[in-house]
Amino acid sequence: MDSRGIRKFNIKQVLSDYLELTKPPIMFLLLITASGGMFLAQNGVPDLWLMLAVWLGGATASGGASALNHYWDRDIDLLMARTSDRPVAAKRISGLAAVVFGVTLNVISMVVLLLWVNWLAAVLTLGATLFYVVIYTMWLKRSTPQNIVIGGAPGAIPPVVGWVAITGSFDLSALFLFSIVFFWTPAHFWALSLMIEKDYEKVKIPMLSVVAPIDYTVLSIFLYTVIVVSLTVVFAFTGVTGIVYLISAVVLGVVFLYFAWQLKKTQSLIKARHQYLYSLLYLMVLFCSFMVDSLI
Repeated sequence: MDSRGIRKFNIKQVLSDYLELTKPPIMFLLLITASGGMFLAQNGVPDLWLMLAVWLGGATASGGASALNHYWDRDIDLLMARTSDRPVAAKRISGLAAVVFGVTLNVISMVVLLLWVNWLAAVLTLGATLFYVVIYTMWLKRSTPQNIVIGGAPGAIPPVVGWVAITGSFDLSALFLFSIVFFWTPAHFWALSLMIEKDYEKVKIPMLSVVAPIDYTVLSIFLYTVIVVSLTVVFAFTGVTGIVYLISAVVLGVVFLYFAWQLKKTQSLIKARHQYLYSLLYLMVLFCSFMVDSLI
């Protein structure tokens, strides 16, 4: 391979690493929930330019926060099998570069949201970023088994941002949107923590599955699943949503409860995997149902 080929390969690797810093799968899910909030508030198709501004502001905020998370967690990432090849942990990207990249993306996010959305959306997004980086990543994650419960708040902000981008205000519907994602998070993440419990134990991260008996962990997952499914059904009777959402909430919720119950009953890793993977599909389809519902 000539030097030109090597240079091209390196550039491709660098771009790939910077993309990985933004955690695209998480970003995509957050944009889906933000879009659901926008369609629900609009009760139809939102203005295209406003949607693009929310997507750009949300994507850069999410990506920037993730990059800062890569920097702060580089020591434990290196020791866990799932994360050992992350760009900062593997030293393909320097810590300083990751911090500059993360801060720059968040500055872009604030400018976009302030100029083309509204001040409330910008404040909520900045608050979510600071909470995720400072409160969750730098403190809660390494200090309490309730880390993912309290730390789930930032991930519940995007649908609220979508709502306030249209309405300009925070109300009961926004609170429901926040609560759905907030209570979904432990039911989702504790299933993952069961799958990689040894990794968390090795780096002394006090995830619930590490510090509590498995009976307690799977019961907690089941109870949080019950809460989130109940919230989604109650929300269907607030007068904001329609029949498509109601049917989706019930059907998706029954399946979610089934997986959580199976995990509680068998306590197996395969059932934890089922719970984890379905929880991702559950949230994505639920918020897509807001979009479909608003068009009917």
